[in-house]
Amino acid sequence: MSDTPILELVGVTRRVQGRDLVSDVSLHLRAGEMLGVIGPNGSGKSTLLNMMAGLLPPTRGQVRLAGQPMVRLRRQQIAQQLAMVSQAAETGERISVRDAVELGRTPWLGPLWPWSARDDEAVQAALQAVGMEQMAARDWSTLSGGERQRVHIARAHAQAPRILLLDEPTNHLDIHHQIGILDLVSQLSVTTVIALHDMHHALRCDRVMVMQSGRCVALGAPLDVLTPALIREIFAVDAQLIAHPAGRLPLFAFQRLA
Repeated sequence: MSDTPILELVGVTRRVQGRDLVSDVSLHLRAGEMLGVIGPNGSGKSTLLNMMAGLLPPTRGQVRLAGQPMVRLRRQQIAQQLAMVSQAAETGERISVRDAVELGRTPWLGPLWPWSARDDEAVQAALQAVGMEQMAARDWSTLSGGERQRVHIARAHAQAPRILLLDEPTNHLDIHHQIGILDLVSQLSVTTVIALHDMHHALRCDRVMVMQSGRCVALGAPLDVLTPALIREIFAVDAQLIAHPAGRLPLFAFQRLA
C-alpha cells in the first residue's frame, strides 16, 4: 500500500445556517486502503462524504484530488477518478440492469470518444465483479434491495475510479446482504471510504474515523480506535470486546447505560 495520499482534506468545514455540519476535518487517504467513517446520526458522515466527492463545497478548507484542489477540476475530471454510491442512490424504473451499469461509463464519453468495445468490456467486467452478469437483462424494478445495491456498485465499478465512496451501503439490508456487500467492496481494487453504523463492519476496515458533532474525534486502526471508553463517550453505551470463538474478528457486546 502506498503512503502517497490520493485524496486529501485540509481543515474542511461545512457551515449551513450558522451551524457547522462538519468542522475542521483533515485527512490523507492512502492509495488502496479502506477507511470506515462511523458516528451517531447527525455526526456529519454524509456531509463529509459529499464534500469528498465534490458535491458540496467546503465553507472553509480544501479538498484535493491527486494533489489538485477539487474546486479547480471539471466534474468530468473528478468523475474519472472518483465514484460515489449514496444512501439515496436510485435509478429509473424503466431500464435494465445493464443499462444502469452503462451509466457508469458517462465520464469517459464525449463527442470525440463515442461508445466503444472498451466500454462494453468495462460494463461486462463490472457485472461479473458483483455477480450480476446473469441478470443483465432484468428490469430494474424487479430487483431486491441487495441486488440494487450490487448494481449501484457495479455502475461505480464501470466508472473505473481510483476512489470509491459509499454512504451507508448496507442500510436497510438484511444481514446476509450486508455481509455480501461488504465482502464485495473489500475485493474491489480501489481506495474506499465507507460510512457505517455497525462497529462490527468497521472492524473490517484498515482505518476508522469516528465523527461526533461534525468533528473527527479519533482516527486510526479499528482496534486502537474503537475502545470501550470511546464507545461509551460517543455512543452512550457500555461495550466489551469479546474474542471470536472461531478466531475471526472480535465481537462487541453492548449494553445501554443505566
